[in-house]
Amino acid sequence: MNAVVILLVGCAILIAGYVFYGKWLAEQWGVDPNRTTPAHELEDGNDYVPAKAPVLMGHHFSSIAGAGPINGPIQAAVFGWVPVMLWVLIGGIFFGAVHDFGALFASVRNKGQSIGEVIAESIGPRAKKLFLTFSYLTLILVVAAFASIVANTFKATYDEAGVLDKVASSANASTAMISILFILIAIVFGMMVYRRNASLVVSTVIGVAAIVLCMVVGYNWHPIYLSGTTWMIIVGIYIAIASVTPVWILLQPRDYLSSFLLYGMMIIAVVGIVGAHPTLSIPAFTGFIDKAEYGSGVSLGSLFPALFVTIACGAISGFHSLVGSGTTAKQLDKEGDARPIAYGGMLIECALALISLCAVGYIWSEYVPGGITTPTAVFATGIARMCATIPFLAGAENVIYSMLILAVSAFCLTSLDTATRLARYMFQEFWLEPGQTHKDATGFKAIVTNPYVATIITVALGIALGMTGYAKIWALFGAANQLLAALGLLAVAAWLGTMGKNNKMFLFPMAFMLIVTIVSLCQTIMTNFNTAMAGTGETVWCWIRAGIGTLLVILAIVLAVEGVQTIAGKKKAAK
Repeated sequence: MNAVVILLVGCAILIAGYVFYGKWLAEQWGVDPNRTTPAHELEDGNDYVPAKAPVLMGHHFSSIAGAGPINGPIQAAVFGWVPVMLWVLIGGIFFGAVHDFGALFASVRNKGQSIGEVIAESIGPRAKKLFLTFSYLTLILVVAAFASIVANTFKATYDEAGVLDKVASSANASTAMISILFILIAIVFGMMVYRRNASLVVSTVIGVAAIVLCMVVGYNWHPIYLSGTTWMIIVGIYIAIASVTPVWILLQPRDYLSSFLLYGMMIIAVVGIVGAHPTLSIPAFTGFIDKAEYGSGVSLGSLFPALFVTIACGAISGFHSLVGSGTTAKQLDKEGDARPIAYGGMLIECALALISLCAVGYIWSEYVPGGITTPTAVFATGIARMCATIPFLAGAENVIYSMLILAVSAFCLTSLDTATRLARYMFQEFWLEPGQTHKDATGFKAIVTNPYVATIITVALGIALGMTGYAKIWALFGAANQLLAALGLLAVAAWLGTMGKNNKMFLFPMAFMLIVTIVSLCQTIMTNFNTAMAGTGETVWCWIRAGIGTLLVILAIVLAVEGVQTIAGKKKAAK
């Protein structure tokens, strides 16, 4: 199949989904552009701050994107391009975008509070506690993983004698310097736009030019060479500060400017795909069972449920509901902005997933035998090589490759401090009653819900886990993330039912994702149980993974039963 056909047909379907289905959803739910949003009603200069639609789109998209829509489709490509493309399109339009749009809308109508509070209102306080506990633990895992990824991207290389190898460390030091300069640029951008009322257009042009300048400076001047452990500590300090800093100083401007890196990365990719217009060697369908010899050499198992858990962010992701209801809802200027930001943002991510599919398909002959298997390297290599076939880009392969790797690293850092802020919200909400803020708490609750205390606890747990082995339980993250999506769909469906609005568009996606995650978790539990009993692997960690998986299954069933009872009860009441 020609890569251009995959990309153009896929994007046309995504646009049609946004125009027709997205508009229909807004009408069904009663999205009102004239209604006052929490960003205005509760504006506090810290978390609740109205943001211009392009700025908030930048924050939201940068936070949800990360490396997810790159990693997932590339790993799932072992089933062939047809299953991946179908799930990205169907899942994106009818599952993921509905989930993201619904979560943001429900949060906006609940004073910008998290999905946990939406669950408390529509299902009950016990369900809220269970959801917040699970969400917080998942976010701690995200913080641990992304902090480790960022630290490994920045760290210096030392030889066996402990002597710094500057040549081998140069690329990482360059990435670290560019990232530091980028943060400084974002702070200046925020000050100019939000305190000096500078023109957004003019500031954007200057900001993008400054990003290019800091990339040039970083590539040619990078004097900072530190170990991975040191970078982990620095990253921990950074995310702790970023979590409590007013959003207009760092979060909004940095994520807005970061989005231009992602847009630029996607434009370069489209130019490469259209310019090279290659016929991909990837099979249309390889079978219902993954061939273990493909790619990394580790089998994903059967197409169901592996395809739907592996692609994750490229079609639907529970993490998105936490972003939408955690930070985006507190900055939404008008309800009318919710559809382009949430529904549209998810579909742009689907487009990135299709680009990733084209990238792995282009170097399929090297991916299959295990020559190039790291998803980010697969993506950067495939796109860079396609660009290099275009006459005016010939010889630019290495530069384009480096730019793509840098962009992915920037989004890991973006998702990292967003996840930290979200985890802080979750931790605070766990101890508070509906409608309370940390200012209303007394005694012990006043201490643990203090933003600074909640942040320190969150960062300490995340960084400690990142240093001591988050990878041991990372295998559960895919299913846990999709379980979050199922619970997010459940929460919004129940809430819409209590509001007397149409929630039928949530019922099948909710049921399907619950089945997918429960089947996937049961497979993981059995695999780890059998390995532990056989004594052929890390027995302790196998038991831990099996135990966590069992708890997740129980959580899913309990919340599903309570949610379904709520939805059914509201229907009976309506009748």
